[in-house]
Amino acid sequence: MSDARPPLPPFTRETAIQKVRLAEDAWNSRDPARVALAYTVDSKWRNRSEFPQGREQIVEFLTRKWRRELEYRLIKELWTFGDNRIAVRFAYEWRDDSSNWYRSYGNENWEFDANGLMQRRYASINDVPIAEAERKYRWPQGRRPEDHPGLSELGL
Repeated sequence: MSDARPPLPPFTRETAIQKVRLAEDAWNSRDPARVALAYTVDSKWRNRSEFPQGREQIVEFLTRKWRRELEYRLIKELWTFGDNRIAVRFAYEWRDDSSNWYRSYGNENWEFDANGLMQRRYASINDVPIAEAERKYRWPQGRRPEDHPGLSELGL
């Protein structure tokens, strides 16, 4: 069980919240190789109109994503959970190479194997242009600080 990624299913409310925060932290690292380790080697995704499969394609996808989505900052929030599945809602802010800012809103459905690795990830995402002054995520690049409000507290 050296590939185990606790917390493991079946999830409780507490462990589901932990799993969501661990995912948020990994994605905020913007390190595709680190993020990919949370998924099974044959993980299946749907992300907008792309369907990456396996860690290698996940790394390629995330590398492209973070070249395009600059100053990326993400907040995830547990929506619901059961046994080996978790649903989250999220919002992230980013800018393009022309300094146009966006807030992207979405939902994800996750399914985990017995080792706590995500074997399926289905994401639906919408991008909304925002003015720089409308940004709500202004922490230094990386992990969201513990005292930074979550989605519900921000009214998102």
